[in-house]
Amino acid sequence: MERRDFIGLAAAAMAVAPGLARAQNVPLNAISQYLNALDTVQARFVQVNEDGSQSGGTLYIRRPGRARFEYDPPDASLVMAGGGQVAIFDNRSNSKRPEQYPLRRTPLNLILEREVDLARREMIVDHFGDEETTTIVAQDPTAPENGRLEIVFSNSPITLAEWTVVDGGGSRTRVVLQGLETGVRLPARLFNIVLETESRGG
Repeated sequence: MERRDFIGLAAAAMAVAPGLARAQNVPLNAISQYLNALDTVQARFVQVNEDGSQSGGTLYIRRPGRARFEYDPPDASLVMAGGGQVAIFDNRSNSKRPEQYPLRRTPLNLILEREVDLARREMIVDHFGDEETTTIVAQDPTAPENGRLEIVFSNSPITLAEWTVVDGGGSRTRVVLQGLETGVRLPARLFNIVLETESRGG
């Protein structure tokens, strides 16, 4: 699965998932408060593709509006959010310039927007949990054929743990976070799409 599919960036990789009456552990308002309290985040991630292949890297978040998914060498792929845009630098592409999409039209905006209020988002179509985790399922109501996004939080304390992008064909790409740290110092250059493009000769 390609990087653009992993993040589900192209106009929101989310699909219809009927809301089911299931036990809810952590309320949406509590998850929203957790996300709003986040400033900076750094974590390792492991991406598990539909075919079982894996890749790893480092995630950096600087709320609001900035994120960086940096893959481990020799993979030079990179997904970056900054300046209201999301840029995908694909090392398999012949172009030195990234594909770009408005951040507000991607699933990343769910956790990067300035004031997160999941209870008011029409795209949250399911919300369930058990003793250890809580999952929210999101969809784009205007494009249900594009897939869905499942985000998992640990319950105690509330912590972003993983997410899965399910594309329109049912293929699943899971991203698991490890060693998540908050309150870390992250330079602004990590999220500067223009500087990154120039450094790659674009």
